[in-house]
Amino acid sequence: QVQLVESGGGLVQAGGSLRLSCVASGRTFSSYAMNWFRQAPGNEREFVATISWSGSNTYYTDSVKGRFTISRDNTKNTVYLQMNSLKPEDTAVYYCNSNPPGDADYWGQGTQVTVSS
Repeated sequence: QVQLVESGGGLVQAGGSLRLSCVASGRTFSSYAMNWFRQAPGNEREFVATISWSGSNTYYTDSVKGRFTISRDNTKNTVYLQMNSLKPEDTAVYYCNSNPPGDADYWGQGTQVTVSS
């Protein structure tokens, strides 16, 4: 059974930092891009960041550029999202995702991030 399991969320004050982790099991994702999405209450799920299979290419939504960093450790089948200078508008459930070509669209269960002002 393929699983993506996120962790690292929590409650933090504005300006603080959190590091999210996503561990994959059941198959390897080391050959595929990995993504982070988030969904705030009442909003649609939105893209946050993506990283190529090798880690050499990354891309971020404008609102997190310069504050968030996506990285991966293929030896651990894990992708990370380092979030610095957090803002209340970053409050959301954060999801890990991978959609290998010709395969299913995999999602984790999400981890709650709450930023207080």
